[in-house]
Amino acid sequence: MVPRASGERTGARLRHGWGVAAPTVDEVLGFAREHKLAVLATHRGDGGVQMSPVMVGVDDGALVISSRETAYKTHNLRRDPRGWVCLITRGFFGEWHQAEGRVTIESLPEAMDALVRYYRAVSGEHPDWEDYRAAMLREQRVILRMAIERVGPTRQG
Repeated sequence: MVPRASGERTGARLRHGWGVAAPTVDEVLGFAREHKLAVLATHRGDGGVQMSPVMVGVDDGALVISSRETAYKTHNLRRDPRGWVCLITRGFFGEWHQAEGRVTIESLPEAMDALVRYYRAVSGEHPDWEDYRAAMLREQRVILRMAIERVGPTRQG
């Protein structure tokens, strides 16, 4: 069993059934600030799982992902807003974190400021912000914003 995130924002550590301390929500957010790679899982319409490799940023206490209006993950989340991420390091093996929660979808034009913050969080400054904004419109980009409700262990059982 994975602990619920309630109370974790204060830094309290909850333990899962094996007695191993799970990370706090703040620790998961800190890990995501340093390690941008993740796999996002959503539910397909037939009940199966669809997974996508993504880059994750942190914005206003939530995990954020850039996607397209036409992407399967976006369609899946519009139907069922539950999402799961497994955050990993570039080396793949080693420390990792998992988080799950409700995902809201921010579409353009309202999402533009969040898309700029996302880019800065995962890549730094863009050499041509006007070109970036035009590309976001052309690609029909959205922001997927996950409010973390649960976090998971980082050790093998």
